[in-house]
Amino acid sequence: MRSIGALIVIVALTASGWLIAVPAHAQDARITAVSGAPFQKVAEALERAITEQKMGLVCHANAQRGAAGRGVTIKGNQVLMVFRPDFAIRLLAADPRAGFEAPIRIYVYENADGTATVSYLPPSAVFAPYRNPEVQAIGAELDPIFKAIVDRALAAR
Repeated sequence: MRSIGALIVIVALTASGWLIAVPAHAQDARITAVSGAPFQKVAEALERAITEQKMGLVCHANAQRGAAGRGVTIKGNQVLMVFRPDFAIRLLAADPRAGFEAPIRIYVYENADGTATVSYLPPSAVFAPYRNPEVQAIGAELDPIFKAIVDRALAAR
């Protein structure tokens, strides 16, 4: 009986516009590619490419290293969070709410065969919900930079 009541409330809220599901459009834009190179080479190439593209490695979450600290061995798994101060300044000036999205993440993980998969959301997709023209421009400006970073890492041998 309670589940029927809850369903009626959800339907009523949805119909009245109070409860709206937010689509995951950004997830649809995710770019994922598998490299033929060993995981470690791709992970190192990502760091070099970030520097070569004059971006900053704001944070590096290394699950492999964290697990090793507990005496556990896992396959490679890292999240590299990338941005740059000049983009951050422009982004925050345009729409402070968009600051929630920075830095942009690049995810790299080790496959069963020892190769690497790299995945990221293009900045334009990350910033798409913000209807500010400057935020959109920053996303468009960052897209080729992130593509170059990932392409460079995927070319590692």
